[in-house]
Amino acid sequence: MQENKRCVIVGGADINNYSYIRSRLREDDFIVFCDSGLKHLAELQVKPSLIVGDFDSCENPHIDVETIVLPCEKDDTDTVFAVKEAVKRGFDDFLLIGVVGGRLDHTLGNVSILLYLDSLGKKGRIIDDYSEMEIVSHKPVSVSDRYPFFSLLNISGCAKGITVTGAKYPLTDADISCEYQYGISNEVIPGKKAVVSVESGKLLLIKIR
Repeated sequence: MQENKRCVIVGGADINNYSYIRSRLREDDFIVFCDSGLKHLAELQVKPSLIVGDFDSCENPHIDVETIVLPCEKDDTDTVFAVKEAVKRGFDDFLLIGVVGGRLDHTLGNVSILLYLDSLGKKGRIIDDYSEMEIVSHKPVSVSDRYPFFSLLNISGCAKGITVTGAKYPLTDADISCEYQYGISNEVIPGKKAVVSVESGKLLLIKIR
């Protein structure tokens, strides 16, 4: 098992604020570059631990790093394969970067990876230039006031028993369905932290920097 070590998955979506993304990386991260995610290699200033991809959108660099070459026709995207491979290798903590923005289909597919990881009891986060995303399910999640705004989106059915404290718009024992997403753009009360919990179902928490 990869105890206390985090796996970082790098996808091919655009990254504009490289300095911020670099500030969120750790020296001991296991970093997997997925196909066109290799375009971020120089700016991220890190050494890959693993490269995976079918290389239909990026040329195989043939560098001295473990590389898994995938077929172009497959069910899993390169990013999903990378996550599953890291799960097999025993990682419990995941950070995904370069996986949202651009193509909406890939963005939604990559956000659903957070649901997959949560279903396995793994910790998963996505960060981009503006926000940080994670799933709220069986444990409460806090939002510090360094994130002035946050949103709660239901992406997996109906979430029930939602409670939000420490926010401008609190909730008590509320429901949010996929058909009515009213949990967008809440505000953390300055000097406090918001706490989000849900009794059943799952929510996507998006914290805005």
